Amino acid sequence: MPDRPPLAAVHSLVEAGRLREAAALLVEAARAGDGEALLELAHWRVYGDIVRRDLAAARALLSRAAEAGVEQGALLHAAFLAHGSGGPPDWPAAVAALERVAQASAEARAQLALLAAMDLDGEGYPTSRPAAEPVSAAPDARIARGLLSGAECAWLAERARPYLQPSVVVDPATGRMVPNPVRISDGAAFGVLQEDVVVSAINRRIAALTGTAYAAGEPLQLLRYGPGGEYKAHLDALPDNANQRVATVIVYLNAGYEGGETLFCRTGLTIRGAPGDALLFRNVRPDGAPDPLTLHAGLPLRRGEKLIATRWIRAARFTFPPPEPATGAALDGAEFDGGQS
Repeated sequence: MPDRPPLAAVHSLVEAGRLREAAALLVEAARAGDGEALLELAHWRVYGDIVRRDLAAARALLSRAAEAGVEQGALLHAAFLAHGSGGPPDWPAAVAALERVAQASAEARAQLALLAAMDLDGEGYPTSRPAAEPVSAAPDARIARGLLSGAECAWLAERARPYLQPSVVVDPATGRMVPNPVRISDGAAFGVLQEDVVVSAINRRIAALTGTAYAAGEPLQLLRYGPGGEYKAHLDALPDNANQRVATVIVYLNAGYEGGETLFCRTGLTIRGAPGDALLFRNVRPDGAPDPLTLHAGLPLRRGEKLIATRWIRAARFTFPPPEPATGAALDGAEFDGGQS
């Protein structure tokens, strides 16, 4: 297949199930400095389903893709610097990376404009902790009015829409996300490849609101409910999990719908936030046990579309378990790094 563009040949090999050959060809193209191949190999290193997941290698590959003039590589490299995937977080370097590509990238300019409107310190955190007013002592629940601006709400909604899929929940037995009829909605996660620098700043604001470490948060989730959509009564705390979900933050992103209130089933507390408002509640009691008073539901939507962003906060740093690569666990070394990882 030497006369075909490298990525076309790689994709053909993948479709034919010839994964080792596809990986070898992709690495060869990446080592030759092909920018699109560097970007593709970085994606493979994140997904971990064909070759072993290695975020440090992905970060290095994205840096090389940016140097090769690939806009998406530059944007993703800035994001990796911001959220600290594959290496330590470096907020000033993330912003500088956006600035370097801004002249040629409308996406970078849009991110920089939103960041400029935020009151951030040198590490991307808000300069002061967002205020929250108590709405309930039991369960411990608070509202942060206007945590997000209208422009930030719109950013999350627009960036998530292409990725919306029927929602899933955590399977307590495996820790993986699985479909569940308790939730009737569409969802999209801002994972490693979707959390841009703006979303990273929003996640830092949520960390400041909750008084928790940024790295303890699960990926921000956008949920869309249509008429009849709901999230039936449930607890966000997980049974017998060593890294418990200690808190939940729900940010209401839009208005113009009927129904869809958040109901705490055992106390009758009902909340409907305005766009940008954030509901924070603690999922565990002081002794660390799940708080039964946090049993809550998203009531059925009667009309319109409801959009929320949810971030579940763990007790300690959170990562999803990596998949087993299809080409075999033995392929761990520089053979599949694309060089300079």
